[in-house]
Amino acid sequence: MWQGKWRDNVWSQLDQPWDIIVIGGGITGAGILRQATHLHLRTLLIEKNDFAWGTSSRSTKLVHGGLRYLAQGQYSVTRESVREREWLMKQAPGLINALGFLFGIYQGESPNRRAAAIGLAVYDLFGHKWAHRYYKGDDFLMLAPHINQERLKGGYRYFDAVTDDARMVLRIIREAVDAGGTALNYVAAEKLLLDREGKVKGVVVRDRTTGRTLELKARVVISATGAWADQLRSQVGGSPRIRPSRGSHLVFPAWRLPVAQAITLVHPRDKRPVFVLPWEGATLAGTTDLDHKQPLDEEPHVEPEEIEYIMEALDAKFPSLRLQAKDIMATFSGVRPIVASGKGVDPHKESRAHIVLEESGLVTITGGKLTTFRPMALDALRTARRIWPAMASPDGNAPMFEPLPADLAGLTRLDSYARLRLLGRYGTHAPALVAAAAHEELDVIPETDTLWAELRWAARNEGVVHLDDLLLRRVRIGLLLSQGAMPIMETIRAIVQPELGWDDARWEAEVAAYTNIWSQAYSPLV
Repeated sequence: MWQGKWRDNVWSQLDQPWDIIVIGGGITGAGILRQATHLHLRTLLIEKNDFAWGTSSRSTKLVHGGLRYLAQGQYSVTRESVREREWLMKQAPGLINALGFLFGIYQGESPNRRAAAIGLAVYDLFGHKWAHRYYKGDDFLMLAPHINQERLKGGYRYFDAVTDDARMVLRIIREAVDAGGTALNYVAAEKLLLDREGKVKGVVVRDRTTGRTLELKARVVISATGAWADQLRSQVGGSPRIRPSRGSHLVFPAWRLPVAQAITLVHPRDKRPVFVLPWEGATLAGTTDLDHKQPLDEEPHVEPEEIEYIMEALDAKFPSLRLQAKDIMATFSGVRPIVASGKGVDPHKESRAHIVLEESGLVTITGGKLTTFRPMALDALRTARRIWPAMASPDGNAPMFEPLPADLAGLTRLDSYARLRLLGRYGTHAPALVAAAAHEELDVIPETDTLWAELRWAARNEGVVHLDDLLLRRVRIGLLLSQGAMPIMETIRAIVQPELGWDDARWEAEVAAYTNIWSQAYSPLV
């Protein structure tokens, strides 16, 4: 799968009747494809860019209930999210892992200790476990030694979970394809096909790498395009429902912003939470929540006022570190598919609940959050049954991830952390990844948790079409290393160019394109 001439091979098999066509290769589309394979449905997923290109590779990397949603009264969203967090951690260890969060209590600031205790108690009860604890001042400083000590009374430690969002999408799609599904990136849904009664019966698709097109028929077409949902809905008369909201993040070297676990900050300006968390050998800080006015089909990018906003929070809560904008190693921005309430509230006050729409035979699933992708996928398939009643009902207990392999013989060359990390990200394919590694490729790329072998595996086996697919989504070193990993590009080239089959001209063109993408959308120098 996803090797050699895989695109031509898949394209040659597309012109057939499908049970379901899923448009959108983010986490929700991936979840729908995986659940559909459990029902043995002929299911095709298409994505106009790369898998996880949009919001699903640009999140805060958290699988969480969202304490702030609880504070806003979004109890059902929080309850569902916490329960999904617990389910996902059990399903995919090494990919979705528990992470401690610290929250300081300051004299004269909200929330006070009592309010925080009540919120955290409800949060834990939703997850059916008691996992938070209060620490007095000096004890709390042992956990967060760089935190602002002025008026600090103590703080709480609670738990959520962290993931690699793009790898989660890729593992689910990979396992869905292994189970009989079909997935193709860089294929756009150009136009919905309607029958004589005006009902959706298929879609015109275009391969963006070659320009070739096909008309494909399906019993049900499901749009899982997130913030882009209104674009397809407009073809069947749907009125706009989505309020795109941008969340931007800053990436720092771990030594410059050292945190052993996540820290939840309250922004001094608007009291919104800002997270600081260790991730893949670096430290992330974010996020913002602004109406996204940039063109949706372009790479979203951080704007100067967002950098200023996040740096203001960091300066207030970590004054001893004296962080400056020049310390930022990279940035990234994602666009949330917020369902507009029409109440004129700030974006961060809008509900994170998802909606499912059926309009002239087009099923649209949008809204929601990374953590709740599984119930979103199930809801989309349940709605599809209204259009195609003969379809089997989706099983809410069906696994989203394949069990990890019992034979770990090839992985014994790795330490326990690297072994679990690879198993989480690559599932049953982890032993083959290790077996394919050349000499010294099981070493870690400096300043990251990534193995050199992951570059070779991705280039050989994971449907890489462009260099940014490899460096920003298959592995994440474009975010984790200075200048988007450009200083080590020749080392990367020696590993991946032969696997990709690119000649020197193609390689140079891809490097130029990647450099432009990184400088426009990921560089701190905007």
